[in-house]
Amino acid sequence: MDQPDPSPAAGLPAREPEKTRRGHGVALWRGLRWQSTVVAVAVVAVALLAGGLLLLLALDSALVAGTDSFLRTKVQDVAALIQSQDAEEASLAVAGTAKKDPLVQILDGTGKVIGASEPKLRKDPLSPLRPAAGRTATGKLSAPGLLGDGDQRYVVVLGVDDGGTRYWVLAGRTIQSQSETVRIVTWFLLVAMPLLLGVVGWAVHLLVGRSLRQVDTIRTQVSHIDAGRLNERVNVPETGDELQALAATMNAMLDRLEAADQRQRQFVSDASHELRGPLTTIRTGLDISFADALAKTWREMQPILADETQRLQILVKDLLTLSKADDQNAAVRLEEVDLDDVLATELRRVNATSSHRIIADLVPAKIGGDPVRLGQAFRNVLDNADRHAAAGIAVNLSVSVQAVVVTIDDDGPPVPVADRERIFGRFVRLDESRSRQKGGSGLGLAITRGIVQAHGGRVTAGETPQGWCRFEFRFPPMTRPWVPHAGLPATRSSQR
Repeated sequence: MDQPDPSPAAGLPAREPEKTRRGHGVALWRGLRWQSTVVAVAVVAVALLAGGLLLLLALDSALVAGTDSFLRTKVQDVAALIQSQDAEEASLAVAGTAKKDPLVQILDGTGKVIGASEPKLRKDPLSPLRPAAGRTATGKLSAPGLLGDGDQRYVVVLGVDDGGTRYWVLAGRTIQSQSETVRIVTWFLLVAMPLLLGVVGWAVHLLVGRSLRQVDTIRTQVSHIDAGRLNERVNVPETGDELQALAATMNAMLDRLEAADQRQRQFVSDASHELRGPLTTIRTGLDISFADALAKTWREMQPILADETQRLQILVKDLLTLSKADDQNAAVRLEEVDLDDVLATELRRVNATSSHRIIADLVPAKIGGDPVRLGQAFRNVLDNADRHAAAGIAVNLSVSVQAVVVTIDDDGPPVPVADRERIFGRFVRLDESRSRQKGGSGLGLAITRGIVQAHGGRVTAGETPQGWCRFEFRFPPMTRPWVPHAGLPATRSSQR
């Protein structure tokens, strides 16, 4: 008989095969590693090419500039000799020069060579350039027929005027050594550049690979964390860089996920416990009533079942309120609110049904927010005060530069110091109010805190100087920047 294929356990996500996860990780790792290496090598190659080209141009220019300066000095010296003596004496001086570098020629006005430092240069001029008197011209030439070699030479020509007679002085010098120098540097760059690029590529490949191994370690550890392993954390490398920050951030995210999961589990557990009571009462009452043919038990159980049904309805509304409070997409409606009018409306409602004496001292105050939800927050605390007050309730609204403050006091026993923060938790009732008829769903103050925090304020429990119970609200005034937070839908519930 064919066996069914194994499937993941219900409620748990299917785990990716180990080989597949490793394969994806290696592909990503290699992709980033090689991309970084290629980009680094390409950038360095472009920089080296541009730098090498500029180096060669600068080197060639510097070598030519040195030769040009030397030759200009030479032709000026010969020109000075022509003008101080005559062309014949200058020609003899040039011909008698022991050092034949640079090559020098003296031309008359017809372009005929009348003096030269080399016998080979007595026939034809080195260059056809003929600048005006007092001016120079430069050029590069190769005269193998003239000099018997193929060296390229740099020539400077100076025009000379000696008493109305025109002469030209030419000086030339081989630039073969300069060309060889540039050529050697070029070959050096061509050979050294690939070696340097190889070293850069190897270094980047090694460093990026080492960093990505840490990333792959973090990814592998995170891939093993599921709903049943939220208590696990990734290892934080002591590198002091972005990898350490990444691992710390991942652990902080896992802390938040674990805390949210624990809150959700606790919420579901508390909600199940709270819902079980009224449902059990209703089912038991219905079973007993159906068993009574005369319906006498039904008439006796009807008020009890009605109370339990109402309590169940309130509890379900409160649970819906809190579930929407956790939805970050729910936003507080922002408008200008007269807080004294909102508070006065709730006071009129309580005064119409309460047997206690209510004293109110309200001043005009404006804040930004949602009047319906603010009224719900005040209603929860006022109902709470009405249940626990012995004889009176006092409400005060004051305004300062820093905050708008609302205090709701009742002459009942104050909340114990140890419970003044815990009382705003979900499904929390103090010992004296565990009676569901007197207490509530245990969600009212949790909803109140959510509404107040959504308006950028805070609510705290405390004690008045005369020993009364006090709940204090603080809101930012309209004159200060106000940013709406995640909000809560309106509902009614109370607790203490």
